[in-house]
Amino acid sequence: MRLAFVVAAAGGIVAVALTAMFASHLPTKDHDLSVDALKDAQSLYTNTRVIVKNIGRLPLTDLVVDYGGGHKEPAIPVLQPGEIMNFSPPEEAQLDLVTVTAEPGIKIVQAYRSPIKLPGMMGS
Repeated sequence: MRLAFVVAAAGGIVAVALTAMFASHLPTKDHDLSVDALKDAQSLYTNTRVIVKNIGRLPLTDLVVDYGGGHKEPAIPVLQPGEIMNFSPPEEAQLDLVTVTAEPGIKIVQAYRSPIKLPGMMGS
């Protein structure tokens, strides 16, 4: 009897945890965008990238990545839900802020982030 109670309680806890994990990853907005801009300065060069992901429930259209100083990517006609695109800024870009716009009415301006440098790691 006691073992059955423990197994039932453990099963309930696991079910609640799994439900919470999956529910937290479901899109909550029709149109939403995630932007991750990285600038990793090495001793000989700077590695940069911009990752854009459609985290909404509906497609986004006319996506434009603007690196500043007149440097833009050609417009992406459609970015489907869950789709991820990687971009590499040109060498002459300012690398201060990146602006990503998409329809309907999304505009995200974000500074580049730099990863933490640990002793003994490449680029430290």
